[in-house]
Amino acid sequence: MRTFTREELARYNGRNGAPAYVAFEGNVYDVSGSFLWREGKHQVIHHAGEDLTGSLDHAPHGAELLDRFPVVGTLEEE
Repeated sequence: MRTFTREELARYNGRNGAPAYVAFEGNVYDVSGSFLWREGKHQVIHHAGEDLTGSLDHAPHGAELLDRFPVVGTLEEE
């Protein structure tokens, strides 16, 4: 499984044909297949290519929703 730095994760922002990846609690998920992540944006609040660990508390759903998406790697600790 691949390990991503935050800089590498930012390249997977879902724009210009790039896949949309997000990180949560150390795992990196591919959310490209979700219509809710078109162009790398989700509900105007969340952006692909970012670590959502600190911001998912503000979402109307829990982190269990990410279980629907494949884990493509882990996020490197800083």
